[in-house]
This record gives sequence, C-alpha cells and structure tokens, in this order.
Amino acid sequence: MSDQTPSVPYWHLWADADGISHQTACAFTEFEEKSMSPPAPPQWQGQKTHDGATVFVTVQPVGWTGDWHPNPKPQWIIPLSGRWFVESMDGTRVEMGPGEISFGEDQNVREVDGRKGHRSGTVGTEPAVLMIVQFDTPPATGAACRFR
Repeated sequence: MSDQTPSVPYWHLWADADGISHQTACAFTEFEEKSMSPPAPPQWQGQKTHDGATVFVTVQPVGWTGDWHPNPKPQWIIPLSGRWFVESMDGTRVEMGPGEISFGEDQNVREVDGRKGHRSGTVGTEPAVLMIVQFDTPPATGAACRFR
C-alpha cells in the first residue's frame, strides 16, 4: 500500500458565533490503514460517524434555485451527477459536481438583510442529483473543518 496518507477535500458550510454562514475548503487527513473486513487487504479508512442518520437522494431540476434557508440538519451532500451551487451569507459561492462534497452545518444562523443560511441551486443544462446523509446530532457552531 502507498506510504502517503491521502487527503480528500470537502467544503464546510458553517455558522459563526454571530450567526453568519461561511464556506471553508477543508480536507479529510486522518486515515489509518486497515482491512474493511479481513481477509481483504488493508485500505485507507477515515473517521466514522456513529450518530443516527437518514440517507436519501434528491433531484434538483434544471434552473432550480432555492430561497435562503439553513440546512434542516447537519448533513453531507454528495453530488452524483450534474452540478449545483451553494451561496453562503458572506457572499461566497461554490459550485460543485460529482466527486466534490459539502458538509452543511449552518443551522445556527440568524437573518441578516433577508438572508438566512444559504441559497443553492442547479448549474448548467442537466438536473443535479444529490445524495444526502443527514445526522441526528445537533450542529457545532463557530469553527470550520471539524472533520479530519
């Protein structure tokens, strides 16, 4: 196996202590070499979450844009096909496609100038198909990149 520990990028949409949402480029960097199920050979495995979770797929039609809103729960958004964007209250707009993931954790925001949380929508000429993994645990506040 490779001697170099992997680094896997993700975006973190989070709320600061003042209730403003931001997006920060982060990376998973804490991996260990181990077998998923012996006798399979070892592979790099990262942090696991043991919280209750709901998994579903959503399809945003071409041209769909959502109004300002916080994520309903802390959640991973994994694009399967198409492209989508997320715009946070600080004005940052990030576009993502397959292989680019985001952790939405902007539940503790307040409304500022008609904006609360984020806006999101499709980009381009095909629907955005997204897998969502929502967690039952409450969101963290005030810091980006909590997953390593």
